[in-house]
Amino acid sequence: MDLGITNRVAIITGAKGGLGLAAARELANEGVKLVLSDMDIEQLEKDAALIDGDVICYKADITRQEDVDALAQAAIESFGTIDIVVHTAGITGAKGHPLDMKDEDFADTWQINFMSAVRMARATFPTMRAKGWGRFVCITSENAVQPYWDEAVYNVSKAALATFVKNLAYGEAENGILCNTVSPAFIESPMTDGMMEKRSKENSCSLDEAVESFLAEERPGIKLKRRGQPEEVSAAIALAVSERGSFISGANIRVDGGAVMSVQN
Repeated sequence: MDLGITNRVAIITGAKGGLGLAAARELANEGVKLVLSDMDIEQLEKDAALIDGDVICYKADITRQEDVDALAQAAIESFGTIDIVVHTAGITGAKGHPLDMKDEDFADTWQINFMSAVRMARATFPTMRAKGWGRFVCITSENAVQPYWDEAVYNVSKAALATFVKNLAYGEAENGILCNTVSPAFIESPMTDGMMEKRSKENSCSLDEAVESFLAEERPGIKLKRRGQPEEVSAAIALAVSERGSFISGANIRVDGGAVMSVQN
């Protein structure tokens, strides 16, 4: 299916491995020109070398507006414009009882998971507004609507991000910019690899057994009994940024295998 985005220009944050890299590959297959960003520029360049198409890599600290502005400028200088932003960068942050979390635990996660999206929008929307066409997609999480008690700093940041993007969708539709979120759950990635490796050590079991017990005990809604694949998320991202997705605005597209056990988003 032709998604109608050949030669569009996309910025993808958090593009080293995981969901960001999968999104880059998906969009490259659609003929999109890519500006990939991450802090680990060496690994990012290695990953990018395996992608066919027009790709540049740029190191940017998304907690700094000046770095994000420079990233946007690099896209314009390299490809002439910005059409698409796929913001996947984020961290899980500290875990534990919500009241045991320190101010800096909340602040660090807030800056990376939430304020970074605000900065990306500030830096890129003027270019998209001028063209009357744009796509802005942020990765949230099942935690935004189904919070787990010991992940408060993450829950708060992702819930705020989902609300912010919904706000943007109302404010930017008249400018031709469609704003949406994609909400994955328990995807096979460096993030969940680390979680499962820790669980396997704590329970003296194999990684596969750790995944199996986690699904049974912590994610009963995932009746597929497996972790999702990054490519399954990137397919949803590609639809949301495409011409085929031209009537998708203010949506939260869940790619969670049924993890969220409610009807509402």
